[in-house]
Amino acid sequence: MKAEAPIIAIIAGEASGDLLGADLIRGLRNYFPDAIYEGIGGPKMQAEGFNSLHEMERLSVMGFVGPLKRLPELLGIRKDIIRRYTQLQPVVFIGIDSPDFNSHIERSLHSVGIKTVHYVSPSVWAWRQGRIKGIKKTVDLMLTLLPFEAEFYREHSVPVRFVGHPLAGQIPMKPDTIKAKELLGLNLSKPVLCLMPGSRGGEVELMADLFLEVGEQVSSLFEKLQLVIPAANEARYRQLQTILSDRDQSNVKLLLQQSHLVMEASDAILLASGTTALEAMLFKKPMVVSYRLSRLTYALVRRFIKTPFVSIPNLLADEMLVPELIQDNASVNNLTKAVASALSRDKKDLLVEHFEELHEVLALESGNIASKAIAELIG
Repeated sequence: MKAEAPIIAIIAGEASGDLLGADLIRGLRNYFPDAIYEGIGGPKMQAEGFNSLHEMERLSVMGFVGPLKRLPELLGIRKDIIRRYTQLQPVVFIGIDSPDFNSHIERSLHSVGIKTVHYVSPSVWAWRQGRIKGIKKTVDLMLTLLPFEAEFYREHSVPVRFVGHPLAGQIPMKPDTIKAKELLGLNLSKPVLCLMPGSRGGEVELMADLFLEVGEQVSSLFEKLQLVIPAANEARYRQLQTILSDRDQSNVKLLLQQSHLVMEASDAILLASGTTALEAMLFKKPMVVSYRLSRLTYALVRRFIKTPFVSIPNLLADEMLVPELIQDNASVNNLTKAVASALSRDKKDLLVEHFEELHEVLALESGNIASKAIAELIG
C-alpha cells in the first residue's frame, strides 16, 4: 500500500542527527517539494515540517548497557517503524547516525525493495570493521561527513558520497569572542571555561561531577575564572541543576542550550568526545577531550578499537592536535593540568591555523550535496 504523496522516511536518534536531518530536509524539498517527511526526529526537523512518530529522546541511549535497560521499548519502536514502512513503501528510508537502531530497519526495508541511505558513517573504520559486509548488503548509499570515511567505503566498493559537515558552513571562520561574551552577559576581562559533559543523560551522569571538580581546581589557578555550562535540552538542564545543587555555584553559569554562543565566548572548552569536539574545532577553540564509559562497556569496546585517536580534530589531522584523556586517564589531576594548559597555551595561533585548514575541507553545502545524491539514487 503506497500513500498518494511520496513519503521520505527519516530517523534521527539524537541532537546532532536532528541538525543534520533539518539541513537535509531543506535540500530535499528542492527535489521533492510535495513529499511527506516523517519518521523520528527532534525540534529542528519538526520546524522544517517533519512529522515525528516517536520522541527522539527515547532513542538517545549510550553504550551497551544503557540500551539493554530500555530494550523492550526500543524493540517496540523499531517494530512499529518497520511495519509502517513495509506497508507504506516510502521512496527512500534515511537513517541518520544511530547505527545500532537504524541498521536493522535498513536491512528489513532493503529486503522488500525500499532504497536505503545511511547518513553519518558508523565508526566502522575505527572498530568492528567486519560490519562493512552488512553495510554493503543493506545500504544503497552511504553519506559521510568526513573525507577519510569516504575513502574507507570506496576501498570496500560501497556507494558513498562525502558531503562535508553542515556545521562547517554555519559556523563562521572567524569567531567573535567578545561579542559572544557580551551577549551572554559575561565579564570581558575574565577568562571563560566552557564545560560540556554530553547531551545524553548517561553521559552527564558519568561526566558532569568530574568536569565540575576540574572546573573548581582550575578556578584556583586562574583568578576570577567564569565557568559556563550549556545544557543540551530541558532534561539535561534539570539534571545539571540537581548535580549543581550540592556544589558552590558562585562562578558557574548554567544555560539552557545556546551551546554555539557559549563555545564562541569561551577561551577554552572541556568536553565529552563526540560532535562537540568538531564544533569546538570550527570555533577555533583550545579544547580538552575526555570521555568515560561504564567499566563493563569500556571493557567490551576497547578491544575492537582500531584507531589511535578518538576526537574528530585529531582524526582529521591524523595527529594529536588536542589532548584526549579517556577512561582511567580522565582523572581530576590530569584534566586540570590539560585544561590549565589550554587556557594559557602559547601556541594558540598555530592551533587556530590547523583548525582553519580543516574547517575549509568540511565547509561544503552538505544538505544540497546529500539531497542531490539521494535524488540520483531514487531516480
